[in-house]
Amino acid sequence: MTTKDIIAADGLPAVRVITPRRISDSRGFFSEIWREDGMSACGIDVAFVQENHALSRAPNTIRGMHFQIGKSAQAKLIRCPRGSILDLAVDIRRGSPTFGRHVAIVLSADNWKQVYIPVGFAHGYCTLEPDTEVVYKVSTYYDPASERGFAWNDPDVAIPWPVGAEKAVLAAKDQTYPRLAELPHFFTFTSYPDPHA
Repeated sequence: MTTKDIIAADGLPAVRVITPRRISDSRGFFSEIWREDGMSACGIDVAFVQENHALSRAPNTIRGMHFQIGKSAQAKLIRCPRGSILDLAVDIRRGSPTFGRHVAIVLSADNWKQVYIPVGFAHGYCTLEPDTEVVYKVSTYYDPASERGFAWNDPDVAIPWPVGAEKAVLAAKDQTYPRLAELPHFFTFTSYPDPHA
């Protein structure tokens, strides 16, 4: 994995899109999906402590928009090894020039892309196929008391979900979160990371 494999997401420079190389032959393929030195060279200098694996049986399953606060705030590295998702990150750092803006990226078993989302961003996704699996690393342990979210269909954020509320498959908690503007100031913008520092 090299700096050529990692690019800034359009509109949200702190979010990175990573395309690990796949070496294929008659047996299948081999791919380095995480390499600390390559990530660090691109400004992704984070230690992951937990990896999660989620299966969504139905297409149009929406999970989001989630984040953790305080000492449990998480950076995430997300990939989709089976099926496909529309993956979303929203800047929720007060004072950021991109506060409230989102980036939407398709992650799939075919395109093999990953997304790195730093602390200070909410995350969510929508499955585009049945039996889709999502695997993601996080920089702090899951803490139910620190879990927060905002409404997945907040009109001020205007996320381009591929499904409307009538067909979306949602957990009960994801239907009760407030709008982004109603949240306290959990994160404050300081500066953009310098990938060459």
